[in-house]
Amino acid sequence: MSNTLGTLFRITTFGESHGPAIGVVIDGVPPLLPLSAEDIQKDLDRRRPGQSKITTQRKESDKAEILSGVFEGKTTGAPIAILIRSEDQRSKDYADIKDLFRPGHADYTYQVKYGIRDYRGGGRSSGRETACRVAAGAVAKKILAQQKIQVIAYTLSVGGIVAKKKDFSVIEKNIVRTCDLDAAEKMIKLIDDARKDCDSVGGVIEAVIKGCPAGLGEPIYDKLNARLAYALMSIGTMRGIEFGDGFAATQLRGSEHNDIFVKKGKEIHTQTNHAGGILGGISNGEDIILRVGVKPPSSIAKNQQTVDISGEDAEVQVNGRHDPCICPRVVPVVEAMIAVTVVDFLLIQKTIR
Repeated sequence: MSNTLGTLFRITTFGESHGPAIGVVIDGVPPLLPLSAEDIQKDLDRRRPGQSKITTQRKESDKAEILSGVFEGKTTGAPIAILIRSEDQRSKDYADIKDLFRPGHADYTYQVKYGIRDYRGGGRSSGRETACRVAAGAVAKKILAQQKIQVIAYTLSVGGIVAKKKDFSVIEKNIVRTCDLDAAEKMIKLIDDARKDCDSVGGVIEAVIKGCPAGLGEPIYDKLNARLAYALMSIGTMRGIEFGDGFAATQLRGSEHNDIFVKKGKEIHTQTNHAGGILGGISNGEDIILRVGVKPPSSIAKNQQTVDISGEDAEVQVNGRHDPCICPRVVPVVEAMIAVTVVDFLLIQKTIR
């Protein structure tokens, strides 16, 4: 099982959904970076469960504990270990389905691969693991801030409801974390209706990387967009990714899609940004724009047909506390995976130039 991501900035996560704790070890953090538990907690609070009526009601404070790598408020260059203790597991909610394969989950594939699985909340495949990523992302964001690089993610759509406005100032002022307050009300109603119907809905998260310098990314196999896709698609709920115009580019001609180079002041830029800030797998200095498709959560309370570990027909109903739409809580996870990837490339670039 692969639990490590990155080349020079490396993160290794550990822990299961209903275990005593989860956590992350981060290697490659430069020394003398100001860092506190509060820096990490800000993003963990954005991801934690129980935030609103449209998220799971599991109560976890997700308090970050820094165990190593920080002394007198600054990083030392040693590995940083962050622990997040679990407080509100209800493993009994899963006792009735321990021998059943839940539709849409990793139960069957984990059983086939390992011959054993932790049925309590999905174990290692649970979305709870993403708290570790968010903690690592908070550290990465501190490094990016020193370079004036900002990562902004938000819910672009839920179901068929799409945000028309792009007002970044309202993202944290609505519980669905969208950039359009008018669309937010409709999204919230759609999510709440799905919850009442014991069902769930998916959506699209859009992210913008501002201030990223030109030159990040490696030719051929370690392209910046390829590594971003790798990192983001490792989030269990993702079903697709696109950059810039994405699939809409297939409906354009080359003369329409090509971004014309111009000189602005002393710098070279492009007039448009159909490519989404990446050319040849290397950042070109424009805003990097990407979108990820988020599936409807698989844990729903509706009765569903399945089979048990013996292959016999069975019926399953997933009890417990689950998100009717994961978009609001996956926004900081998307930011985190982008941040750790960009920081890794910043450090790699320093070895070249």
